[in-house]
Amino acid sequence: MGELRGSGGVRAAAGVAAVLVVGAGLGVRAVGGGEVAKYAGDALYTVLVYALVVLVAPRLRPVAAGAVAAGLSWAVELFQLTGVPDDLARRSTAARLVLGSTFNAPDLCWYLVGAAAAALLHAGAARLVRSASAGRGTAPGRA
Repeated sequence: MGELRGSGGVRAAAGVAAVLVVGAGLGVRAVGGGEVAKYAGDALYTVLVYALVVLVAPRLRPVAAGAVAAGLSWAVELFQLTGVPDDLARRSTAARLVLGSTFNAPDLCWYLVGAAAAALLHAGAARLVRSASAGRGTAPGRA
């Protein structure tokens, strides 16, 4: 676990997490269907945003990273009310995947679920790293 200490290790873990979340999202879409797959996808969307936030700002605490991820997800969902994402989604698969197309109020709740789950996992991983570091007599971020 020592490799997770410092912002370089946090960035690496966030990058791996982002790749795993994309895989999980694609898996949910391939295997699942209906509302379960849709709302799992919504939560995973915010988990991916969370991982990207931590990738950019590795020293951000889990609650703050969760708030930023949820806020960005909400902003994208609310942007759908303008109709612009729907227009872009018709022309670009990438735009459809990133921006969605139509506003759906329940999505806002699932974004909070994803942000909370990611923050809890992040906090738990940070606790494990701190415990492992304390067991070796080294402070996190120190070699």
